[in-house]
Amino acid sequence: MESYEEYTKVFKALGDPKRAMIVDMLSCGELCACMILEKFEMSQSTLSHHMKILCDCGLVKGRNEGKWTYYSLDEDTISKTKQFFCNITSDKEGCICKDSAGCKGCDGNE
Repeated sequence: MESYEEYTKVFKALGDPKRAMIVDMLSCGELCACMILEKFEMSQSTLSHHMKILCDCGLVKGRNEGKWTYYSLDEDTISKTKQFFCNITSDKEGCICKDSAGCKGCDGNE
């Protein structure tokens, strides 16, 4: 079974429109925090908070260079998250619903 908790952290991080926009920006390549900050009306500390959430869930990775931090998408996490989303939205032999005894009322038997 996939780690539902692990992947829901990614979806929760994307639940904020600004964080989703940051991920969209990073889809074009690595960006300095100052470049991301230019696109939003927010303080440096607010951007740092958003970036921490994106980094903590694994979607984004940061690297320091001088006084700036450069951010990029973590392609491994993105690939795994895409596969997880595909798995939970597709019918499959090992689906969680097929492990249960079923609902007595669903097939007309009570």
